[in-house]
Amino acid sequence: MAEAGVLRIGELSRRSGVSPELLRAWERRYGLLAPQRSDGGLRLYSELDVERVRTMQRHLAEGLAAAEAARLAGAADLRGVEPAVSEQDAQADLATAFAAFDEPRAHAVLDGLLSATTLDTAMTTVLLPYLRDLGDRWQRGDASVAEEHFASSVLRGRLLGLAREWGRGLGPRVLLACAPGEQHDLGLIAFGLALGARGWRIGYLGADTPIESVANAAAVFAPDFVVVSAVTPDRFHAHVDALRKLARAQRLCLGGSGAAGVELEGVVVRLSGDPVVEAERLTEMISSKQRQRAQAQRA
Repeated sequence: MAEAGVLRIGELSRRSGVSPELLRAWERRYGLLAPQRSDGGLRLYSELDVERVRTMQRHLAEGLAAAEAARLAGAADLRGVEPAVSEQDAQADLATAFAAFDEPRAHAVLDGLLSATTLDTAMTTVLLPYLRDLGDRWQRGDASVAEEHFASSVLRGRLLGLAREWGRGLGPRVLLACAPGEQHDLGLIAFGLALGARGWRIGYLGADTPIESVANAAAVFAPDFVVVSAVTPDRFHAHVDALRKLARAQRLCLGGSGAAGVELEGVVVRLSGDPVVEAERLTEMISSKQRQRAQAQRA
């Protein structure tokens, strides 16, 4: 953030949960944003631009077409909008509540956060950074197993509550599962929520799912993609043959931080980064294929 109170596109992306590529597309196609230019030619955005992007996201989540969502967001009077909840304060308040095993306080923090910003932004700027910090503190011995389990349990329940009916709709389908032995599913749930916000229909199998069970579910659910997730590569290495077989029958993606350390033929893409960014990436992949299919039909 510059001293004059303006934001570069990377900061706008971080605050809104929208990739820089999509922000530029919204600016180019719909005129949603009109950035100033620095002396060096850099685009510089304001706090109102953050709210304008969030307003467009809310309209998209309501089912409006992108052009109409941008028109309404651009026409909205945002001058009286209250400043966004401080991400640092929200994360600190959440950490304090979990350290005290205070579930009502944790839910109050989450209520305030989710009422003030989009789910994408809440996950990108508060929830996922908190979980990474908690994991680091647990490894150093600065956080107890009880605190980690308590926080994970509360957040899992809250996120799955937001995931209610995420299998409805008319968008593309994705089947999500953790690899056998993998118990860490919060990143996968966050990924599913980010996809759901982009119109996907989600089939969720959860933690510690046998690959054969994933294959059986995929045969019934008929997803556009199957995502198997793990935080360490050994979860994948232990089931290479089953994953190869699954990749021959389905468009298989490997997710989670463990995916970066695995080489497996037939995998469509590795989704090892931020869940919101990777959801945008997978959405763009299928949108590109749909555009190509439509052009071929017109030709």
